[in-house]
Amino acid sequence: MKDLGLPEGILACLFDLDGVVTKTAVVHAAAWKETFDAFLRARDGAEFRPFDAHHDYDEYVDGRPRADGVRTFLASRGIHLPDGAPDDPPDAATVHGVGNRKNELLLAKLRTQGAEPYDGTLRYIDAARARGLRTAIVSSSANTLDVLRSIDAEHLFDVRVDGVTARERNLPGKPRPDTFLAAAHDLGVTARQSAVFEDALAGMDAGRAGGFGYVVGVDRAGQSDALYAHGADVVVTDLAELGGEE
Repeated sequence: MKDLGLPEGILACLFDLDGVVTKTAVVHAAAWKETFDAFLRARDGAEFRPFDAHHDYDEYVDGRPRADGVRTFLASRGIHLPDGAPDDPPDAATVHGVGNRKNELLLAKLRTQGAEPYDGTLRYIDAARARGLRTAIVSSSANTLDVLRSIDAEHLFDVRVDGVTARERNLPGKPRPDTFLAAAHDLGVTARQSAVFEDALAGMDAGRAGGFGYVVGVDRAGQSDALYAHGADVVVTDLAELGGEE
């Protein structure tokens, strides 16, 4: 599959959603910032230090399941909340409450702004499928299906492993490799026969930990060196750089 920029033996491509297929990572970051800033301002008053939508998002939140993102970022500030329950109201001072507030804001932003695909990624997926490769979407988002339908891309993936799937199967999220491994299994291939496409550092860690045949870092945020440090075999700014264009 040299014309796709992949090594021989790769039979399947496993794609993250936000930042790889769609331009929704910036919407997620904005929703997280609004959520965390309100929480921290109310808690810390004059000592308030805002959430950094670049560094904090990339380091603690991006690519992780929602509740893990809440725990990891707040722990970086020395804050530990009770987990609460998945249906906690968005004003609850619990991990799930904070996460549900973020999701509420995210859905509102998606309704007003919509989701936009990366055209280079869609063309690459079309090319991969035309060459007989199997494809899966692997995302921590519970809104994956809605986003795919909004850009008419649901049909591009043979398998979907997302936040809903992970909860149903009790799969730990990235940086653990379990969701990617589940997608490979559902496609009938091994990890070594699969390529992972990710923009998040946690996704790079998952690709490395899972022993996947090739890990492609998609650099949307000027973090090429970090993507390599976390396990990327190659880093591109757009999947069109790998080939597959007619």
